[in-house]
Amino acid sequence: MAQVFPFRAFRYNPARVPFERVLTQPYDKISTSMQEKYYAADPHNLIAVEKGRNHPGDTPQNNVYTRATAALADWIGNGTLQQDPAPSFYAYSQEYTVPGSEERRTRRGFIGAGQLEEYSADVVFRHEQTLSGPKADRLELLRHTQTHTGQLFMLYSDPQRRVDELLAEAETTAPETELCDEYGGIHRLWIISRPQRVAAIQKTMADEKLVIADGHHRYETALAYRNECRARAGKIDPDAPFERVMMTFINTRSEGLTILPTHRVAAYLHDFSWPAARRHLEPWFAAEEFPFSTDAKKTETRKKFLTCLVSARARRAIGVYPADPEKRAFYVLTLREGVNLAQLLPNVSPLQRELDVVLLHEGILEPALGITPQAVTAEAHLTYEREAAAALDAVDSGRAQISFLLNACGVEQVVKIATAGEVLPQKSTDFYPKLLSGITMYRVAASS
Repeated sequence: MAQVFPFRAFRYNPARVPFERVLTQPYDKISTSMQEKYYAADPHNLIAVEKGRNHPGDTPQNNVYTRATAALADWIGNGTLQQDPAPSFYAYSQEYTVPGSEERRTRRGFIGAGQLEEYSADVVFRHEQTLSGPKADRLELLRHTQTHTGQLFMLYSDPQRRVDELLAEAETTAPETELCDEYGGIHRLWIISRPQRVAAIQKTMADEKLVIADGHHRYETALAYRNECRARAGKIDPDAPFERVMMTFINTRSEGLTILPTHRVAAYLHDFSWPAARRHLEPWFAAEEFPFSTDAKKTETRKKFLTCLVSARARRAIGVYPADPEKRAFYVLTLREGVNLAQLLPNVSPLQRELDVVLLHEGILEPALGITPQAVTAEAHLTYEREAAAALDAVDSGRAQISFLLNACGVEQVVKIATAGEVLPQKSTDFYPKLLSGITMYRVAASS
């Protein structure tokens, strides 16, 4: 099954730069304002590699990719980045606050080099589709830098938590890396290089299947780069560095694993009428109303609405907040008893019918509001919000006609669907927190 290997990571030298000034969030989570903040933090900030600035006068000889390559070479040359002496795994923990609460959790895993596998090999499984644009950008960056700076977030399922026990042993010493990120998350890293521990991790992981939680574009980029390198070499060398990619492995049975829901906000709907939509849904869904007459009462009512949404999860609950001039209210829709999901969702597989996000898209958005899958892909009517408050505020501000709130998808649902060879709808999962880029780096150049 899964082949995982220790590697000699390049890491920032704490004697030269503070970790909190040089590490970044993943490239696809970096906004323009975050990019500027990272550039201002330190001249050695990873932003110059992870998501560098484009300049108006860029040429084939001087562009975002060549500048990233030059930055890495400079930092390695002057000792800002140093390579660890022995091939190692890296225990990685993240202590964080669950958004929207005061609960602190710690998620633990380890970083290693995972062997790249085609999806058809049934070792690595995806749970979402990818887009060509991001892959083209990441592939060009990899061609130039020959370095993986961002982590692939991989799930495996080990009820006995055998690797977790080995990681706990490593954590009895002081961490090699420790920093607090911009969201208040504390990241810690320990080196695992003792041969017995390395071998034990490899042996345990050999039984596992891997599901990509985050990093689908980067995984497929690594596959494309591997195939290019194979073509140039004219042979397959399974031990070549480019045959592997840097991954963070998280056990689905570990504590601290959090998936956040992604809420839907709809706008620009022709002839939108919540009463009409509700009549259409009446045979399938029961609706619990949470009306309010004034803004003063809205806050208290909203709390009750959100509490009900979570508590009704087992009944397939979906929260709704429409712009309705006749009645100000929140609603929690739940499936009526005895509803035949095969009849309601005839074009959906049995596994997919168990997902609230599929129930929303196939059972509400398209039949009641006319939001087709094509419109969803084009983002013609639908946008996304991670925070419930932001989704609700979009209606209050007039930016949206209706918002839909979801409960989070379960990790076992993700694994079950992925390993069955199916993919989830766009924006179905939000694994939190993200894995920091640059905490370890993996060079795929032959000399590494």
